Amino acid sequence: MSTIVVVGAGLGGMSAAYELRETLGNGHAIVLVGEGERFAFTPSNPWLAVGWRQEKDTTLPVAEHVARKGIRYLGSGVARIEAEANRVVTGAGETIDYDYLVICTGPRLAFEEVPGAGPDGGHTESVCTAPHALQAWQRYQQFLQSPGPVVIGAVQGASCFGPAYEFAMIVDADLRKRKLRDKVPMTFVTSEPYIGHMGLGGVGDSKGLMEAEMRQRHIGWIANGKVSQVDAGQMSVVEHDAKGQPVQTHTLPFKFAMLLPAFKGVPAVAAVEGLCNPRGFVLVDKHQRSPQYPKIFAAGVCVAIPPVEATPVPTGAPKTGFMIESMVTTIVRNIEAELKGQPADFEGTWNAVCLADMGDTGAAFVALPQIPPRNVTWTRIGKWVHLAKVGFEKYFLYKMRHGTSEPIYEKYILKALGIERLKDVRRASAE
Repeated sequence: MSTIVVVGAGLGGMSAAYELRETLGNGHAIVLVGEGERFAFTPSNPWLAVGWRQEKDTTLPVAEHVARKGIRYLGSGVARIEAEANRVVTGAGETIDYDYLVICTGPRLAFEEVPGAGPDGGHTESVCTAPHALQAWQRYQQFLQSPGPVVIGAVQGASCFGPAYEFAMIVDADLRKRKLRDKVPMTFVTSEPYIGHMGLGGVGDSKGLMEAEMRQRHIGWIANGKVSQVDAGQMSVVEHDAKGQPVQTHTLPFKFAMLLPAFKGVPAVAAVEGLCNPRGFVLVDKHQRSPQYPKIFAAGVCVAIPPVEATPVPTGAPKTGFMIESMVTTIVRNIEAELKGQPADFEGTWNAVCLADMGDTGAAFVALPQIPPRNVTWTRIGKWVHLAKVGFEKYFLYKMRHGTSEPIYEKYILKALGIERLKDVRRASAE
């Protein structure tokens, strides 16, 4: 019997634990190590931050659900990974020897890289975690009593832009419902070279579509922006030209602000010599395996992926749900193969598929593969995307409650795009 430890109990980690159990059966021990007692559906956080969801709607207790599948859960996090000894030490001091380690920790939020940013001691809110989103909701309720300027965006080095766009559009929609939109000037600040870049070099006509959407909603923007300082009620943003040279400094007043930070690797992972790049992201080969430590695999936001292209202000590449799902399946199939004495040569597809809610409409982005030139490039905006995102939330939480490893993106999300996208994905992946 082998012991497989999965570190991280988010979208990737929970999916990995369930898929390992379903694929390998009950003959192997699976231990899931996370922080805290509840799983949170991260894509719902922008809704939490404006009160459209409550915590009970988007979270669930991990231990009781995974236990039904014979998966042990430890909620104290990982204090140390002893990779040479194939061992992890939890935050509670328990030592676990593993035959395989699957790292799905997600990122550390590097708010400290922008002075004054962040919800803990800073002046900006976040929708990166459920606790942050709930804190933003408390601040947003205060803001509604005395509305004023709003600044939303993603700072230099950020690699996740979708939630910033989502939150800007959701706040706009919420304020219109409350008849307060006319009292709130809104500015979107981003390190992207243009609106709709998304860290992907653009997807189809995402630039034109997203700019039109911003204009229609009267949301101004600063692209190629580097946030230099955030003070109480005021943000300094340096706008750069196409060569990366500063051209203008903007002083933006605000009564409410949300900025997505740059990401780094979590300390316990980043501390393992030879496992990560300088930012602490796990280096993996095309089989999702560490070149340095063959018993370690990684999936999700913690994985090192180079930027799609060089940009005047640093931007990273996003890891979408479809990509994470593909990474997890790759890992599970390769572990299964090795346990059977077969070659572990399965390769996933790092394709980008994203549904972004906009409050009363939404945008769908499909980039196959993620790095241009692409076999499939597709962007659409419509109310159906908003409905599909709501359905995705319900379906994924159902999956987490019942322990199914069903691939949601292939079975649900891609079908929701309304065209024969499944065939496109498979054909593009094969090519």
